[in-house]
Amino acid sequence: MAQQRRVQLSTQRPTSTVCVLGTELSLDVCGSAPKDAVAFHVQGTPGVKLYVVHETQSVKLPSSVCRWPLATGTEVLLAMDAPSKDVGDEKVRISYFREAGGVPVGRAMLYLTCVEVSLDTDASRSGAVSRTLLDKATWTWGPDGHGAILLVNCDRDDPKAETLDNQDTAIRSYADLKDMSQMVLRTRGPRTIFAGHRLLLHVDFSDADKVGVFYGGNSIALEEYKHVLGGLKLAYTVKPSRHQEESIFYVEGLAFPDVGFSGLVAFHVTLLESPEKGLLETPIFTDTVVFRVAPWIMTPNTAAPLEVFVCSVDNNEDFVAAVGAMAEKTKCPLTVCPVLENRQDRWIQDEVEFGYVQAPHKTFPVVFDSPRDRGLKDFPVKSILGPDFGYVARQAPEGASSLDSFGNLEVSPPVTVQGKEYPLGRILIGSSFPRFGGRRMAKAVKDFLVAQQVQAPVELFSDWLHVGHVDEFLSFVPAPDRKGFRLLLASPSACYQLLKEKQEEGFGEAVMFEGLKEVSKPTINEILANDGVRKFNNYVQSCINWNRDILKRALGLAESDILDIPQLFRGNVATGAEAFFPDMVNMLVLGRHLGIPKPFGPLVGGQCCLEERVRALLEPLGLTCTFIDDYFSYHVLSGEVHCGTNVRRKPFTFKWWHMVP
Repeated sequence: MAQQRRVQLSTQRPTSTVCVLGTELSLDVCGSAPKDAVAFHVQGTPGVKLYVVHETQSVKLPSSVCRWPLATGTEVLLAMDAPSKDVGDEKVRISYFREAGGVPVGRAMLYLTCVEVSLDTDASRSGAVSRTLLDKATWTWGPDGHGAILLVNCDRDDPKAETLDNQDTAIRSYADLKDMSQMVLRTRGPRTIFAGHRLLLHVDFSDADKVGVFYGGNSIALEEYKHVLGGLKLAYTVKPSRHQEESIFYVEGLAFPDVGFSGLVAFHVTLLESPEKGLLETPIFTDTVVFRVAPWIMTPNTAAPLEVFVCSVDNNEDFVAAVGAMAEKTKCPLTVCPVLENRQDRWIQDEVEFGYVQAPHKTFPVVFDSPRDRGLKDFPVKSILGPDFGYVARQAPEGASSLDSFGNLEVSPPVTVQGKEYPLGRILIGSSFPRFGGRRMAKAVKDFLVAQQVQAPVELFSDWLHVGHVDEFLSFVPAPDRKGFRLLLASPSACYQLLKEKQEEGFGEAVMFEGLKEVSKPTINEILANDGVRKFNNYVQSCINWNRDILKRALGLAESDILDIPQLFRGNVATGAEAFFPDMVNMLVLGRHLGIPKPFGPLVGGQCCLEERVRALLEPLGLTCTFIDDYFSYHVLSGEVHCGTNVRRKPFTFKWWHMVP
């Protein structure tokens, strides 16, 4: 339904008003009628479309009815099809009549000027602003959805700048403008009419701290771009140019969706009329557009790698070389974070998570900085943040726990669960059972992840582990069949089964950790005979089984989508479980190449039986297994290959706005 405005008429003097293209004016014919008038006649110039609404029927004029009764509920509606060339160049005349009179007892004249005022965005999500018949004031999800998209301008396009691009009110480069979404104000009609009316671009108070708007007038010079809306600026008066019908505004996001912010932001342009000097202006038309701030999106292990990260610290040269060789196999650039930047903090997986933001006109990576803040805490800002590489962080005011490290933050590949599609996968985070003293991910981090909406998080039970990260017992690898991936789960029961097989084959005296100095070397027989270790691993298996059931339900998996990777754990219920030998599911996945912690399992026929079993499980999927020695450089420090590496991956081809959360 067209926007409608009531107009008062007068038989004492002519009335002048503006009609905005696409809207209707409702003429108050009864309110201006002379005392003894009972009927009226209405006529207009060719540029005016007139309708009389009488007894719920709408009749287009001219019609066979000459006079209309002045009854309650009778109204005259008008609309115009094209902007006026001059002020007041179209008119409507209402003539009033007595019961039987042939001569009018009064006339009301209305002079009309039609103008176009339209605020437009890329509501159709094509990558360019266009006019649309879609409802600009709403935002809908799905492949047939509509509504514009806004990026949080959280990169730093000017290397000399000290802050993120959205933390100042200046435009420092044309690249900065390209991160923003355009909003176009179109005005057509006699320019003098805009001198007597005011055009106000405004934002709701509740949205003002979420956005920034820049305007350069007719200039393309960077220094001419001024910050006109956002923060404390709630409204901006637009002065339409005499020579240009379009004013282009550039809009940046300042905040990601979060608690108390759905991500939706509305902008309005209002045409204000000044009736007389000394009186307040009155609004006569408002156009509204809605943006949704693009969410931060994680990428799964199965996505193609674009860049591998590893830290160089004391005594890990061989590990860095092994990761470099893997990166070379996949033709993937390797970034080594030096000691000066990591300050002997090797756990780069725990410090950051790589994701991205996307709008129809632009996509760029965004690093999510965890609240753990150890030696690597400055690395994301100093070395990753830059042109077209954004940054976001959340703090843990209650104090960060190990569960706030991002080894405890993973995402599944795309899944469908009982008909419900998750085309961007589901985020997986570790937590505790609701018990006294249990560790949980910081509320600020979890709230942020939930608020992004597109990768609905699943909470797993990881507090049984000493470190407490989900990447200690699960991973995903690509597969050519079924759902396109396999879920790998650490499995003490699979390990006991394998060791029992080897014992029965006569290899009970084969030892663990062959070739490692100053490490005790239990035999298969000794491991199988140790009741304490077996009982503890039965407990561990029950914890993993609990997560297995959650994952099957939450990701819609069948048993054939899961592979059990042999693994034993040590520890106790009070201090938590740690891997007894290097934790093979904690692997680096680069396409079909897997960098797996070398387990140093018992040698059978000169081959590590644990490596052989893992190869037998994974190589039929077309995967290549490279076993990396991380024993002294990572394993004894309670981490493995995945904990010590990180990967920026290719964004999903699926557009997030096509999904329905």
